[in-house]
Amino acid sequence: MTFADLGLSDELLRAVDDSGYPEPTPIQRAAIPSVLMGKDLIGIAQTGTGKTAGFVLPMIDILHEGRSRARMPRSLILEPTRELAMQVAENFEKYGKYHPLSMALLMGGVQMGDQVKALEKGVDVLIATPGRLMDLFGRGKIMLTDCKLLVIDEADRMLDMGFIPDIEEICSKLPKSRQTLLFSATMPPPIQKLASKFLTDPKRVEVARPATANVNIEQRLLQVSRADKKKDALRDVLHHEEVRNAIVFSNRKTTVRELTSSLKRSGFAVGQIQGDMDQAQRIAEFDRFKSGEITILVASDVAARGLDVKGVSHVVNFDVPWQPDDYIHRIGRTGRAGMTGIAITLATREDNEAIDRIEKLIGHKIPRVSADSAEAPKSEPEPKAKKPGPKRAASKPRKAAEERAPKAEERERQRPPKAEKPREERSTVVEDIDNDWNGPLPSFLSFSAD
Repeated sequence: MTFADLGLSDELLRAVDDSGYPEPTPIQRAAIPSVLMGKDLIGIAQTGTGKTAGFVLPMIDILHEGRSRARMPRSLILEPTRELAMQVAENFEKYGKYHPLSMALLMGGVQMGDQVKALEKGVDVLIATPGRLMDLFGRGKIMLTDCKLLVIDEADRMLDMGFIPDIEEICSKLPKSRQTLLFSATMPPPIQKLASKFLTDPKRVEVARPATANVNIEQRLLQVSRADKKKDALRDVLHHEEVRNAIVFSNRKTTVRELTSSLKRSGFAVGQIQGDMDQAQRIAEFDRFKSGEITILVASDVAARGLDVKGVSHVVNFDVPWQPDDYIHRIGRTGRAGMTGIAITLATREDNEAIDRIEKLIGHKIPRVSADSAEAPKSEPEPKAKKPGPKRAASKPRKAAEERAPKAEERERQRPPKAEKPREERSTVVEDIDNDWNGPLPSFLSFSAD
């Protein structure tokens, strides 16, 4: 099946062809015809399978007819993070270049004034994070009464980030006669409840079992003896693996900063993305990674679903994610668009419970690799096959003592004679024995310093 078989316009087909995509992915084949027919839809697909284009492409053709009005967007796409919102905006720019559609981004970290100006001109497509949208709505800067198409993207991530109450309030302000599309990599019960409340007789499209990882990703669990050894294990992975580029995920912003500094000291070309950075800094770091200026990007989960870079060879979970679903979204940064990738998770015994939850979610065990065995070649122990016996071990001190004895005698001869009678020398081992002791000396104390 080709994109032409999906019922897309000639202009859209030309933009897709310019982008170099020869055929649609499974989620695109399943979703696009239903969206073009105006049906509500639930799309369940692994991250990295092209589900963004699965709603962007039909939306462009749907919105081609009609015109926008000031402060009244014709369609709304809700995204959990700024990075994801930017990714969707890039898709609209790429595929909509032959359609005169207007677009605006509403997200935190950028000047609100510019966003308000864009809304004043009228937009066909509004891409927003829930927080900034509710802020502008409360200020009376936007009206949603003319919005006829709603997309809730990464719905399970919205749940994790606590956005479900905001989404419910946003949905209540939209016209009841609208088309609603809900996309998610997983489908936990709260999302099913949200779908049943705000979608009307939706078509369910599922191209992968919920919470399954991409089969193009080779998963490994690197077992580390202690948490303080994980930085060494990470450096070993980045040195010894055939890492072309890698995203390293951590649970905390402070750990992101520490890892970035540590890897820089080790000579890696590394950058970071975490929540304390402003939007301009995060975009700049992301662009450096995409261009290849840096090859390692350390990120917190705020960026786990917003990074879309082709050809990422490795993903490393420095920390085991707190939420099992986040594991799927993290490792989904590699193995995208049909390519293969490797995902390595560093884990200690303390992480066993979290690993069990992840394996229960994905339905299989993650192959184990020992970090200690990987580090062994770096030291130079004696060959294990030739373990020294007791006699060999005892011979080394004797040989050393024999070598020291001539040197001691030579030093003794070189000393000038003393006028007074030298004090009787005794081994330091037995110096605490009273001189009045006249009993037999135990054999283990009979060693002489001479």
